[in-house]
Amino acid sequence: MIDSNPFAVLSLIAAPAVLTNATSVLIMSTSTRLARAIDLSRELSRDLENVTDLAPPAQQRKLRELAAAGQRALLILRALRSFYLALGCFAVATLLALLGTVAVLIDFREGIAATAVLGLAAGGIAITSIVYGLVMLLGDTRLAVTLQCERAELLLAHTKRLGA
Repeated sequence: MIDSNPFAVLSLIAAPAVLTNATSVLIMSTSTRLARAIDLSRELSRDLENVTDLAPPAQQRKLRELAAAGQRALLILRALRSFYLALGCFAVATLLALLGTVAVLIDFREGIAATAVLGLAAGGIAITSIVYGLVMLLGDTRLAVTLQCERAELLLAHTKRLGA
């Protein structure tokens, strides 16, 4: 098998390695997103800590934004966990590809089949985890855009009142 296609081993090892790198980039950007969501929550919490009356519309808006910021942080955290799971699974898939190569070299047939099945399972879990994480990030994006649209509408209404 290796003699007939020298690139087989390279592709079996390189594919999970490239996906591992891509997942690491997702983790870094998602971590930044989580930090920003937490910063927003802290800012809104500070704004509301000294308020004595939560009834005015501005305070109600801040409460809604704080709740949404909490939802966003949870969605991002789920995505981050999912990406970490994917990263680990891609690392396992890479190791299994290496072990499978050794099994081929020493003609250990049971090892070849086992590493192939386990490697595919690890890769499948990793891809599923990435898709799940991306769905969570889409939910976060939807919430962020919804909040921004609400803020923009309020600001436009406020500027119209000032100009009128």
